[in-house]
Amino acid sequence: MAFVYASEMDKGIVAYNNRAEGAVGTKAQSKNIDQAIRHFERAMKIDALEEEATDYLLRCYYYKGTFVLSDKDARKAEYNKGKSLAEKMIAKYPNSAALRFRYLTCLGKWAEVYGIFAAAKEGVADLMKEHSEKIIELDPEYENGGGYFMLGAVHFKSPYIPFILSWPDNDDAIIWLRKAFQTGAAIPVQKTYLAKALYKDKQEDEAIRLVREIISTPPDPDYLVEERFEIEEAKALLEDFE
Repeated sequence: MAFVYASEMDKGIVAYNNRAEGAVGTKAQSKNIDQAIRHFERAMKIDALEEEATDYLLRCYYYKGTFVLSDKDARKAEYNKGKSLAEKMIAKYPNSAALRFRYLTCLGKWAEVYGIFAAAKEGVADLMKEHSEKIIELDPEYENGGGYFMLGAVHFKSPYIPFILSWPDNDDAIIWLRKAFQTGAAIPVQKTYLAKALYKDKQEDEAIRLVREIISTPPDPDYLVEERFEIEEAKALLEDFE
């Protein structure tokens, strides 16, 4: 039986790695990501694979909600799946930087579709800050400084709400986003967020240099749709910045 589930894990990884197959621009097809989800859901049933399968399953929910689905309610449902599963599994694997990071990717998108202000009032920003700091404590190198990036992103995106949310600060966003940028490989999404925070701080020259760098760099085939999205974002930012 264990071999069967290990095979499901392997099949899931193959399907996930082929998630961009048939994609048009930043719009991905559902076939491979749906297959990956089915395989990882089965693989989760064996204890030895549960944590790794959960990690991949959370990646799938994020990807499907962001790049496959367009209906707002369907996207909400997908991010809710990721949010609920991650909360359950973090309680079981509290020292997993990976599960906390995947939780934040789903939670961040969940906040976007529900509305940043509504999410902030529900305590989502505080949750994101708390888990980002825990990721840094557990593994500051994870996902090219993913904990630093998430902490910077939540400082940048969260609204200042007197008496409710008083800690978000763009200066802190720049500090943490720059720390992420300097940890591991500087990936496009890190550059995008850093550029936005720098531009907000009137550091226009560096912000423009970063977005031009994103635009001029071909997307990584392993993250084809994700990096196409960042390139499109960078193009839009460049229009705003210049």
